[in-house]
Amino acid sequence: MKWRKMADHVQGLAQLEILCKQLYETTDTAVRHQAEKALVEFTNSPDCLSKCQLLLERGSSSYSQLLAATCLSKLVSRTSNPLPLEQRIDIRNYVLNYLATRPKLAAFVTQALIQLYARITKLGWFDCQKDDYVFRNVIADVTRFLQDSVEHCIIGVTILSQLTNEINQADTTHPLTKHRKIASSFRDSSLFDIFTLSCNLLKQASGKNLNLNDESQHGLLMQLLKLSYNCLNFDFIGTSTDESSDDLCTVQIPTSWRSAFLDSSTLQLFFNLYHSIPPSLSPLVLSCLVQIASVRRSLFNNAERAKFLSHLVDGVKRILANPQCLPDPNNYHEFCRLLARLKSNYQLGELVKVENYPEVIRLIANFTVTSLQHWEFAPNSVHYLLSLWQRLAASVPYVKATEPHLLETYTPEVTKAYITSRLESVHVILRDGLEDPLDDAGLVQQQLDQLSTIGRCEYEKTCALLVQLFDQAAQSYQELLQSTNSSAADIAVQEGRLTWLVYIIGAVIGGRVSFASTDEQDAMDGELVCRVLQLMNLTDSRLAQAGNERLELAMLSFFEQFRKIYIGDQVQKSSKLYRRLSEVLGLNDETMVLSVFIGKIITNLKYWGQCEPITSKTLQLLNDLSLGYSSVRKLVKLSAVQFMLNNHTSEHFSFLGVNNQSNLSDMRCRTTFYTALGRLLMVDLGEDEDQFEQFMLPLTAAFEAVAQMLSTNTFNEQEAKRTLVGLVRDLRGIAFAFNAKTSFMMLFDWIYPAYMPILQRAIELWYHDPACTTPVLKLMAELVHNRSQRLQFDVSSPNGILLFRETSKMITTYGNRILTLGEVPKDQVYGVKLKGVSVCFAMLKAVLSGNYVNFGVFRLYGDDALDNALQTFIKLLLSIPHSDLLDYPKLSQSFYSLLEVLTQDHMNFIASLEPHVVMYILSSISEGLTALDTMVCTGCCSSLDHIVTYLFKQLSRSTKKRPTPMATDDRFLHIMQQHPEMIQQMLSTVLNIIIFEDCRNQWSMSRPLLGLILLNEKYFADLRNSIVNSQPPEKQQAMHLCFENLMEGIERNLLTKNRDRFTQNLSVFRREVNDSMKNSTYGVNSNDMMS
Repeated sequence: MKWRKMADHVQGLAQLEILCKQLYETTDTAVRHQAEKALVEFTNSPDCLSKCQLLLERGSSSYSQLLAATCLSKLVSRTSNPLPLEQRIDIRNYVLNYLATRPKLAAFVTQALIQLYARITKLGWFDCQKDDYVFRNVIADVTRFLQDSVEHCIIGVTILSQLTNEINQADTTHPLTKHRKIASSFRDSSLFDIFTLSCNLLKQASGKNLNLNDESQHGLLMQLLKLSYNCLNFDFIGTSTDESSDDLCTVQIPTSWRSAFLDSSTLQLFFNLYHSIPPSLSPLVLSCLVQIASVRRSLFNNAERAKFLSHLVDGVKRILANPQCLPDPNNYHEFCRLLARLKSNYQLGELVKVENYPEVIRLIANFTVTSLQHWEFAPNSVHYLLSLWQRLAASVPYVKATEPHLLETYTPEVTKAYITSRLESVHVILRDGLEDPLDDAGLVQQQLDQLSTIGRCEYEKTCALLVQLFDQAAQSYQELLQSTNSSAADIAVQEGRLTWLVYIIGAVIGGRVSFASTDEQDAMDGELVCRVLQLMNLTDSRLAQAGNERLELAMLSFFEQFRKIYIGDQVQKSSKLYRRLSEVLGLNDETMVLSVFIGKIITNLKYWGQCEPITSKTLQLLNDLSLGYSSVRKLVKLSAVQFMLNNHTSEHFSFLGVNNQSNLSDMRCRTTFYTALGRLLMVDLGEDEDQFEQFMLPLTAAFEAVAQMLSTNTFNEQEAKRTLVGLVRDLRGIAFAFNAKTSFMMLFDWIYPAYMPILQRAIELWYHDPACTTPVLKLMAELVHNRSQRLQFDVSSPNGILLFRETSKMITTYGNRILTLGEVPKDQVYGVKLKGVSVCFAMLKAVLSGNYVNFGVFRLYGDDALDNALQTFIKLLLSIPHSDLLDYPKLSQSFYSLLEVLTQDHMNFIASLEPHVVMYILSSISEGLTALDTMVCTGCCSSLDHIVTYLFKQLSRSTKKRPTPMATDDRFLHIMQQHPEMIQQMLSTVLNIIIFEDCRNQWSMSRPLLGLILLNEKYFADLRNSIVNSQPPEKQQAMHLCFENLMEGIERNLLTKNRDRFTQNLSVFRREVNDSMKNSTYGVNSNDMMS
């Protein structure tokens, strides 16, 4: 399109400039809001394009140029009604000329225009004009910038950098398959040239006498390094790992790039740059080196890899020998990452063969020790250093090389530095009021996991050090406690030191690897355990006066590790550890050690009932103990456990009280407590109903109290809620633990029919308060869950049907009331509404698939319980936008698993729904097919398979001239015939995923595909032809043959035998297609119809 002259719109231009100023400069939110509204209207107006050009040509402020650039970006990105090709080429050329003639624009305008260029280029990557891919000559576009001034050079390099970044990032508006197709083609056609160009420019820049005081040269160097980094950080094979999985990174450099890495000058270039440029830029150099060090191993043969590693280690040695830049936190962080990559990508056997290995490992050990001693500097980087040593220590048993690895010398130094530096930090943190690292449980746990492996290397030294430090700290602590004039600060320091030591002892015990452990090491563990248990006796004896929360949490962490290693069915009872415990503390066997655990658990629940972190971790420990087959039987014999089973009331366990002021959600730990108690009770319960009644007395009393309150008009609502929420959380714990028929039936008879009305009443009264309804709904969902076939009612019992009636009533009551809330703000919608809806879906799924109700009887006897539940499900479903179904993982899992059951067993109900509901359900399946969660995707495949099979059967019947089917069946067929595009869309999606994506659940995908093909044979033929034609000419015959083989021997029916043959054909088909496309120079080249 020719850009039209619009001189008469100068008036409108001035208006737009004022709006831009208001949008970006005003502090008055109302004015900004108005401006935003007006500018949104401008973006959607038909003459937006021509006005954007006027703004760029004549606009007097940078803000109006920014507006024009962002509007144009939106225009070229839109998927509906896209701009024609000529227009996009015009815009691209215009932007390049604009940038070339105005190198001094405001930085944010240049950035927005470059972003616009990158967006146009990415989205038009496959656009042809006269057999020429018009948007692919990016290097030619940029060359004229690189031959001009430094400002132009910076723009040129930034264009390439931004483009590489843009193509590497998937956006949400276009399908992932299309993104991968563009990225693969860009990788194969342009990326290596761009990387080579950036390395050559860096060589030129570093060869010249760089004047780094010159702002522009500094800027150019920075953009060049960013460009190199973006090239190395490209997602070469579409794994798109997230940033958090940093340690596992391997850079999948294509084989065609080998030359750049076999030539050591690339590696040298970056090491030389590090030493010659200012510290502010060197983090970028190190980031590039981290990527280069992570190049996949298979790029080299053994000799090449050894040579590459040798250069890499030399470079690292040079940095360690001249550490001037490392005090900068960013440099330090990137350098720690570089060190970690030395071991994540190379084996210890390869490292020890490097020429300077002894010198380098000494330098790395010294660097690590110094870093650990300066614990306050860059605490987030320590993780990388510890991960290096953890991997080195773990490799020691396997290294075959004859060269010495020297780790037995240096690893104990690292262990010692970590332990002593943590202890020394305590005093400083308390003195200066700094943030205590112990409060960051995640970070501490991560470091301790690493230390557990490092400390096990040369374990005798680790233990000797821990024993010495522990004895010193414990003795000082005891003396301070006995002295009358000791200050609280001194006591706090010793408690802090002991806290670290208890955590570390727990970690090194948890690091015991069964096959590599010796009796001597077990005896050393015994020394450590004895000391912690003695300290525990001392601190427990003082709990009535004072306690230290952090120290208690450390004790629980220690008990958890001790339980994992030394308690349970797999442990050798003759372990030297038990001998040491017996000598020192008189604990002769596992039962006596378990009684120490239970004693500690009861003490904590007694004294720390109001401290949520300690209570929940203590109960988690009890829960873990109750899971072991042999340990649970030993526990039940202990008098302390019998005491718990007979006295689980708030007077003994304060956290069960209802009058404390804590949140309703803090009662979650009660479920854990009762799950453990339920397991302990079940060991000897058998069919003893009296014992069960006795155990349930406190809960019976609580239910009676709630019933009493609800029967009067004036009751204390808060107290009623608290009692009820506590009660249903307790019951859910018991119901979860009772997974045998006899015990579960006792619970069922206890709760139904006596107390069910109270739960229903609570839902009616407090439906708008999720803190109250969610626990009630979750209890109901647990009660109807046929776990381990526990809900098998006798043949003469109507309980299955009665239980379903109660479920239906609760879902209907909750559903109809929650829908009266109207619009709920976006940030509260999950908590207030969707969470409860999700539990209702899960409840309905559990009861429909529980196999203890015959659902045919409801319609037969005119009972509307089933209809009510299903209709409520539809009402709730229609009140949820599609995006929410997939945005909230718990909601999507419960919805899609319910849908699977409905399409399997209640297809007549689905077929009878209104057209708009059917379309809603089908489009939710269509979106779910591409979900990242495999469970959701598999559920969708299964639902789709049931629907397609149903349709196929209906069609077969209607052609066989059987008696006329029910009107509803006709109606469903009619809907599907009116909207064939829905099923066709799903056919193309499934085929697309199987051919072009990393399909993790191929079997599930294959099941609906055959039905989809048989229902749409003509569409499938068109799809097949377009895929074949999109291949390079020499590949088309092979692709055609793949499709022929796919349908080889397949009949026109959906019998199991036929389906199985199709599934087998499909896996062969997928393998052949992938092989064919791997060898293709075009990369993954599906057609646009597929995307």
